[in-house]
Amino acid sequence: MAEHIHPIFERLVSREEKQNFLNQKAAVFWFTGLSGSGKSTIAEAVERQLFNRGRFVQVLDGDNIRTGICNNLSFGMDDRKENIRRISEVSKLMVNAGVICLNSFVSPTDDIRDYARSIIGAEDFHLIHVKASVEACEKRDVKGLYQKARAGIIKGFTGIDSPFDIPSNAALVLDTESEEKEASVAKATDYILSHI
Repeated sequence: MAEHIHPIFERLVSREEKQNFLNQKAAVFWFTGLSGSGKSTIAEAVERQLFNRGRFVQVLDGDNIRTGICNNLSFGMDDRKENIRRISEVSKLMVNAGVICLNSFVSPTDDIRDYARSIIGAEDFHLIHVKASVEACEKRDVKGLYQKARAGIIKGFTGIDSPFDIPSNAALVLDTESEEKEASVAKATDYILSHI
């Protein structure tokens, strides 16, 4: 650590006090899956469900993060890792403030997701796999990204010419190919409520 850095964490209001004030246990619920799998749609709906129940909650979404804190990063593997590092550090600060975080990021590899877990802390990190095949996501293609990837306009696109590791250690799997959005939202909400 640089000599001029003097952390003040021990002098701040504690996480426990903030959680007691908010009447909740903070944690990060990390939604991973292919582009078009429904991660953000589900996270946004779950945010509303939790907020309506009096919970203090924040969605962190890949597209939104890349317009601000990570707007200088590419989609190469090194920059993807840096993207996840920044998100994870922000999430850790939010958890220490008592906030429930719903993070919606492709986070395509086991290594990247493990990296996020190591920064946030295993006890505060819940991995939720929003499962849908490349074929199903490509049919949806709401942003037109798969079409651009197939045409070679976008390089390194997850599921086309960049890998996606199916998580083997997800706390919850939401199969958006075989269940309605409402069912996935209900499952995610119930899981989160049981951990906050």
